[in-house]
Amino acid sequence: MIHQIQNTTKPQTKFDSTLIDRLLETQQQLTAVEKFAQRYVSVTSPSLEPSYRDLIPLEAPLEGEQYSFEIDLDACSGCKSCVAACHSLNGLDEGEIWRNVGLLTGGTEFNPVVQHVTSACHHCVEPACMHGCPVNAYQKDPETGIVEHLDDQCIGCKYCMFTCPYDVPSYSSSKGIVRKCNMCVDRLRTGEAPACVQACPSQAIKIRKVNISSLKQETAANPTQQIIPGAPDSRLTHPTTRYLTSRSVPENLLPVDYHVAPTQHAHWPLVFMLTLTQMAAGIFAVAMLLKLGSIDTGLWAWLNVAGLVALVAGIGLATLHLGRPLKAYRAMANLKSSWLSREILACNLFAGAAVSVVAWGLIDNDWLVNRLGDQSLLLSIAGAISGALVVFCSARLYIVTGRPLWTVTRTNGLFFLTATVLGLSSSALLVSLFPETSPTAATLLVVGLILATTIKLVLEGTLLGHGKTPESTPWKLAADLLWSRKRTQTLLRFALGIVGGIILPITILLTNSGPVVVAVAALSLACLFVGELIERYLFFAVSVARRMPGAPN
Repeated sequence: MIHQIQNTTKPQTKFDSTLIDRLLETQQQLTAVEKFAQRYVSVTSPSLEPSYRDLIPLEAPLEGEQYSFEIDLDACSGCKSCVAACHSLNGLDEGEIWRNVGLLTGGTEFNPVVQHVTSACHHCVEPACMHGCPVNAYQKDPETGIVEHLDDQCIGCKYCMFTCPYDVPSYSSSKGIVRKCNMCVDRLRTGEAPACVQACPSQAIKIRKVNISSLKQETAANPTQQIIPGAPDSRLTHPTTRYLTSRSVPENLLPVDYHVAPTQHAHWPLVFMLTLTQMAAGIFAVAMLLKLGSIDTGLWAWLNVAGLVALVAGIGLATLHLGRPLKAYRAMANLKSSWLSREILACNLFAGAAVSVVAWGLIDNDWLVNRLGDQSLLLSIAGAISGALVVFCSARLYIVTGRPLWTVTRTNGLFFLTATVLGLSSSALLVSLFPETSPTAATLLVVGLILATTIKLVLEGTLLGHGKTPESTPWKLAADLLWSRKRTQTLLRFALGIVGGIILPITILLTNSGPVVVAVAALSLACLFVGELIERYLFFAVSVARRMPGAPN
């Protein structure tokens, strides 16, 4: 048996070696990571390049061209791989979206049509976000045409979210700035596809080059040009994204939420800022008119003080709307095209004029009068004009966004009438505190208040009349919001307007008792101020505008 064992003995293997031998041998072997690295040590291009290299241009855009997204609607399945890839690659916050997928529905009962639509920034030829930004935080690359956002420059004013008709810019509350899709420009520069393009399993998203002149001519030639059914008018910004399909498109193919209007963001700091600055403008305008009528100097001085207090409060509250309030000093950097920069410049001019007229009225200025002459009327006129300029710039700021409800007539009417109503009401209260004021002047203020309030309530009421319109226009959807989800606010606003601007002023005209007049005037101002705040809240909350399906925000 021993001989047999010796004859059957095999050469020693690693399994027969000692523990130390096996450990030494293991150390000489490559780990999984090392093997992976060795496999790709000589690779000079991404391993999946053949799968997506034809989805991006091989050459940079020529002069007059730019990059654009091309979406194959026939291939899009709505899987949202593009959304996940964009969110992951760019490290977005929870709730922050740069690309999203929406839905179009239409057809007939027996032949329904459902179409998924992926959407991100359209890198427009004339980007409204860039033109409206007060700090030049957007730039359009002259070579690629990509609209990039400069995070370091942004102050978080969110005005680009108003100006962009496609709801593209997304606010990051953690960073206090707005951000958006940049077409993964860093990847494109190295010949690699953007995250959404690379992630799409059906290759529905591509990067193509588009001729800018041809695109603008095509848009101008068709007044109803839309990049997708239900989208905003392409003439606003000339978006470059192209949606392609080989199938026939039903005439009733529309976004699934086309007939439903969501409540818009309230922007409370802007609500207070607009109301208070317009109140200040109205007070200074009334003070100027009373100065022309040679009113008591003490009353004129206190009117200016009241206007200055309202103005300072409005400007101070406006900073609460900024994500980076300490960077507010940058906000006048784009006077060339941004109405927000112009509004801020106008506010500064108004503040300077207001401080000057208040100082002239309160300081014992005999020494100045003897040397410079009485400049009180000139300063008062400067305050009134600069205040009107602020109201004008504030109105233009929203008019240029192209939203259907923010028209020239309606927006200017609402803003200037707010200044008139609150200016007359504040002045009526101060006049009641000065018994020596001319009764004629006091009566004219109250009568003017009644007329201005009536006109303003009628202007606001015209929107409610659109609720009976059969078509789903933005005006009808806004009226539906006022009658349904905003019914309480709407009724309260009109009640406060009628009581504060009509009933109580009539009471003042019929009352001879001084203390009663003061109390009624104070109550009238309180009702009107709260009513105007609610009106300005509704101005934002029901600002219905057409959204394209899949709008990121």
